[in-house]
Amino acid sequence: MNKWFYIGSGIILLLTVAWLSDGFTTQRIDYNTDVKPILNKHCMGCHGGVKKAGNVSFLFEHEMTEPGKSGKIPVVRGDAGASEMIRRILSDDPDEKMPKEGPPLSDYEISVLKQWINEGAEWDIHWAYQRVERPAIPDGKSFRNLFGLLPDDFSRWAVNPIDNFVLKTMKQNGLYPSPEADKAMLLRRVSLDLTGLPPTEKELQDFIQDQSPEAYEKVVDRLLTSPAYGERWAAMWLDLARYADTKGYESDGGRNIWRYRDYVIKAFNADKPFDQFTIEQIGGDLMPVKKDGLPDEEQLVATAFHRNTMVNHEGGTSDEEFRVAAQIDRINTTWEVWQGTTFACIQCHSHPYDPIPHEDYFRYMAYFNNTRDEDTPSETPVLRYYKGDDSLKVERIRAWMDTHNPDQKDEVMRFVRIMEPRVNTHDFIQGDNSTLLNVSYYAGKDKGFAEIPALTLTGMEQMVVNFSTRAKNAVATFTLDSLKGPFLVKALIPGRDSVLVLPIPRTEGKRKMFVSFTSPHTPDDWIRINWLTFQKELPGKNEPGYQDIINQYASLLTHSADGVPVLWEGRDDFARKTNVFIRGNWMVKGEEVEPGVPALLISKDGKEPKDRLELAKWMIHRDNPLTARVIVNRFWEQLFGRGIVETLEDFGSQGIEPTHPELLNWLAVTFMEDDQWHVKSLLKRIVMSAVYRQNSGTDPEKTEKDPYNLWLARGPRVRLSAEQIRDQALAGSGLLSGKMFGPSVMPPQPDKIWQSPYSGEKWVFSEGENRYRRGIYTYWKRTAPYPSMTTFDAPSREFCQSRRILTNTPLQALVTLNDPVYLEAAQNLAVRMKQKSGDPGQQLKEGYRLMTHQPLEDKKLKILLNIYQEALESFKKSPDQIDSMLVYREEKSPELAALMVSANVILNLDNVVTKE
Repeated sequence: MNKWFYIGSGIILLLTVAWLSDGFTTQRIDYNTDVKPILNKHCMGCHGGVKKAGNVSFLFEHEMTEPGKSGKIPVVRGDAGASEMIRRILSDDPDEKMPKEGPPLSDYEISVLKQWINEGAEWDIHWAYQRVERPAIPDGKSFRNLFGLLPDDFSRWAVNPIDNFVLKTMKQNGLYPSPEADKAMLLRRVSLDLTGLPPTEKELQDFIQDQSPEAYEKVVDRLLTSPAYGERWAAMWLDLARYADTKGYESDGGRNIWRYRDYVIKAFNADKPFDQFTIEQIGGDLMPVKKDGLPDEEQLVATAFHRNTMVNHEGGTSDEEFRVAAQIDRINTTWEVWQGTTFACIQCHSHPYDPIPHEDYFRYMAYFNNTRDEDTPSETPVLRYYKGDDSLKVERIRAWMDTHNPDQKDEVMRFVRIMEPRVNTHDFIQGDNSTLLNVSYYAGKDKGFAEIPALTLTGMEQMVVNFSTRAKNAVATFTLDSLKGPFLVKALIPGRDSVLVLPIPRTEGKRKMFVSFTSPHTPDDWIRINWLTFQKELPGKNEPGYQDIINQYASLLTHSADGVPVLWEGRDDFARKTNVFIRGNWMVKGEEVEPGVPALLISKDGKEPKDRLELAKWMIHRDNPLTARVIVNRFWEQLFGRGIVETLEDFGSQGIEPTHPELLNWLAVTFMEDDQWHVKSLLKRIVMSAVYRQNSGTDPEKTEKDPYNLWLARGPRVRLSAEQIRDQALAGSGLLSGKMFGPSVMPPQPDKIWQSPYSGEKWVFSEGENRYRRGIYTYWKRTAPYPSMTTFDAPSREFCQSRRILTNTPLQALVTLNDPVYLEAAQNLAVRMKQKSGDPGQQLKEGYRLMTHQPLEDKKLKILLNIYQEALESFKKSPDQIDSMLVYREEKSPELAALMVSANVILNLDNVVTKE
């Protein structure tokens, strides 16, 4: 044999090894892969962010090389023998040996730590906090097919780069792709995934008959433009936004915030770029002014994302305590939704596993701490929508301002729409004969008084104040500096809820004020002040009609108006200082801090955001390593049932490692740079992939090698969400309404579920098509969520929930077999089945096909026929039971009742409530 044979054989051997291992490996220890897990498992409990036993910590790089309490250095770079860490780990002295609690390190773990130290103890930040870079796309070539020169079953399987990444991992795990799902299964899967609804009969037939290579892509494009698309994906987002129609806590009163839900639906349908979607929800109120001194209306409505926080009106509570609780919820939610980081850990102490110090929590809080909401029952600030006569008053005031002082118009109209800035009277310091009514509103009786926190009065010409009382001829007197100080204004208080506009003398500087009451005719009646503010007077004071404009202005501010709670930034007198809370206790304040983000994530230019708007832009900056990774992972999880990082809420060092890290990075970069943050482009790329289109069936080999389908060698098979199961039942039975938007509805639910002891609110069944609207429009009460939703794993939405942990319990079968919605759907499905044929077997086949788009197997048909025959015999023997079964139809017969029982069983089948 000549030398070329041996050279060629050697090359082939090397290439074979390379292919089997997908690249040559190095023996050098990697901190993130090899060392960090050992430290987290054995060391961080005592030497991390929570505890620094012996003044030793391994959380930050500089800490591990600093002397501990003993004076010895834990890690001496390049010398494991001189490192106190290794000495303590190897010690036989029980007082010195580490770890003190828990199992000792294995020989392998010790060898890893020693080698790492000897190699220089190179430190690295966790993969998720490193800037995301675009990886090279695997070419799919291997020695097996001589690098693409020979035919191969899988060489042409990949249809886009997603498949190349997944195929590479499949090979590494000894797996191979599954065939593509049949057209009916694939259409049902992608329809449910993109719109949350099953396909119609016409859509299925059109797809089956379309034999063009573009047939599937045309389906995907159609689904992405369907109005139902926005409703499906908004349902996912509302879990993150903790959206509900009530305020939470004990009383859990109603909240009018449905416009935010509609904003989300419209944003998804319009394919609003996700970066813009982010900016509007975090800092929409700080965006450029467009009209009436406000940003675009939808940008303000978007900020209701953070007005979904709960409000507590229970007697004896502190508004400030629960204002702070709302701020904490906003911080934790923002980090979980966009950054996938357990930021809540550092509220009380530095993060125990990731290098984020305690102080960073409150620096981040400073971005949110100036918002004007203060846990009041009124939920201010609210973007107000005026109707009828009030809307005419708004236009009259606008026209008056245009005529008399256009430069002041924005300021006046902004107050008409948002009613900020204003002082909420729970901040008054109570004197004699004083109290807080309804937890939040200062009130006094005859001879009562209170101190008003200091406000800047320079340039102010009128006080606008909201009184509420039944007292007769009561008078309120406002003075400066003290009860007997300079007179400011006196007002006769109407015996009802009223806003008064009171001229005041010119006053300079920031002044403390006092209010006192006289009410000799009804000394025991409370006089409540809801709020007050100081403003410039309206222009045109000496013009005809001026007093009428003042009256209309006061009337507008007095009347309640439809609206949506929004964020609004407090400035000047309404700006707050932010302090560190010692051990997380809001009542024990430490040093004052300025707004800032963790140093771990500061971009290369080193600039930190100054306000919430800049913070939102920082979150979607190209250098932010987390946002794009976290968001594409969320969408992947919705389609495949499991994220590339399974712990959607935790990308930190304690989260589960990504199954396909290169794919995650490639998707993130592509989403930012190629898609320009357009979600529809991302979703289309994923559902067009061969990975997504695989049949979900398996075989013993694949099940043994990959029982949880981590390596995606088969298609997704996932339980539908609560909303999808309900919507599918209504759609399959022909009942589903396509009506979109507007206030939430109350479809049927079991009796005596919903009780509101404080407000007396009742669950009043919606009429007409509102009864059959999609689940996303169902009224969501936090303390008593719609029962069939919670049974199918929907959250209460008291807090942000990144993923629904799917269950399979007998209670779910009880819902689909007994809930009034499913009973009515079964009845209507039975009617559709009966219209198809007079033969029970054909009717059952039709019902099964309507719900699964698959033919009914003979074995299952036999079972359903037995159910039908038993029910039919029972109804014939006891015809009085027919009326209790067919409560929604005038047509009644034993056959229809038996068919309804069979339809009810079909709605409960596993492959009906599952996406295959």
